[in-house]
Amino acid sequence: MLRYPSLRAPLDILFFLGCIALTADVLVPEIFGHGKTKDYPLWYWAGQQVLQGKDLYPADPHTYFDFIYPPLPAVLLAAPSYFGKVALYLALSLLNIVAWWMTAQLSHAMAGSGRKPGWLLEALPGLVTLTFVFDMFDLGQPNLILLAMMLYGFWLLRQKRPWFAGSMFALATAIKVFPVAVLPYLIWRRHWTAVASTLVFLIVFLFLLPAPFRGFQHNVTELKTWYQGMVGSSSEKGFGQRDEQNWSWVNQSIIAMTHRLTRPVNYNQDDPFKAKPARYMNIVDLDFKTANLIVLAISLALGLGYIAVMPPASRRTEKSDAEEIGILFCLMTVASPLARQYYFLWLFFPMTVLMHRAAYDPRPAVRTGTWILLGVAGCLLLLSLPLFPIDVQAYGNNLVATIVLAGGLVWHMRHSPAADAADALPAAAGALKLGDNSAHS
Repeated sequence: MLRYPSLRAPLDILFFLGCIALTADVLVPEIFGHGKTKDYPLWYWAGQQVLQGKDLYPADPHTYFDFIYPPLPAVLLAAPSYFGKVALYLALSLLNIVAWWMTAQLSHAMAGSGRKPGWLLEALPGLVTLTFVFDMFDLGQPNLILLAMMLYGFWLLRQKRPWFAGSMFALATAIKVFPVAVLPYLIWRRHWTAVASTLVFLIVFLFLLPAPFRGFQHNVTELKTWYQGMVGSSSEKGFGQRDEQNWSWVNQSIIAMTHRLTRPVNYNQDDPFKAKPARYMNIVDLDFKTANLIVLAISLALGLGYIAVMPPASRRTEKSDAEEIGILFCLMTVASPLARQYYFLWLFFPMTVLMHRAAYDPRPAVRTGTWILLGVAGCLLLLSLPLFPIDVQAYGNNLVATIVLAGGLVWHMRHSPAADAADALPAAAGALKLGDNSAHS
């Protein structure tokens, strides 16, 4: 069950203290220092552009974009920006706090163990992902908020509220696009109402909601410019308005990793304003088109593999659905064209599911093996700390950790305890309630 935080719970008190410290990291430099840096000034600028009726993007989509998001986020930033930087930064910090709490609550509630976690298990996913959460506050990135939206969307599907679920998926997509990868899953599982809702609300969020503030035609023009500059800008040089930077070690997506391994791409070019010695890691020397075909083949293989391991409706349980969604989150993280370090915060839910298996699976050997697997993934993620060379990230330590976690989830989904298999049919028929038409999936 979901719950509110309590000042009578020691773990919740620690959560509050952590939130105060993280919020101070945002507000103290702004109030008492030289101003908060990272992405925060950009969010204020975007909000002010909306308030003043100015353009978010240059007229030429081939020139540099300061703001690389669709127009909707700028519209949402406008209201707190009206009250100044401190108000905006505080509002973003409070959103991150709520998202952090809800991410933990929803992850444990949907882990499929049927057990209320003890205090240590409840705290463990948050502790393991603390550096990612710090990045969300420090950088001002919305990935934690998007994760909470997606988890809440799946929670709403579980509560048989597909229209509201689709609105959550659409809002996350309208803010940062890559959550749109949930649509193929919804289609495959025949959540038709959720699919329709997602598409309808995407139109609302992208075209209708910004129109009163930007003007309908102005908003459409900006959407077109954004699409041309962001989605339609891929080339050998780079993609997504950040050119070679997106081929560098900071990006551990399947796309970037494949190109670094198959083309002579300089992975030491994370800062376009600093000259650094070139470094290469390709094992073959292919052209841009061939590398893209390999990316397509890998993506197709992963998609077909995912479909192959998903259980049919007659064998679905609450437990298998948790593992299934956990794998989906792994795939969504690395299938995004851009997967910087903080994107891997999305492993919060897959790790929570595996931690519940490690704690509650009735088979002692399976519990031990799952803890070992989690330890391996954790060690791989730790290699992103600044004390290790960037070459480790260039070779995809977070990507490999994601593969390890996804592999563990696949194993558990395919090797459920006998009791789970015996209960699969009644669970699929009644207990799951994960969405409309799920019995026909």
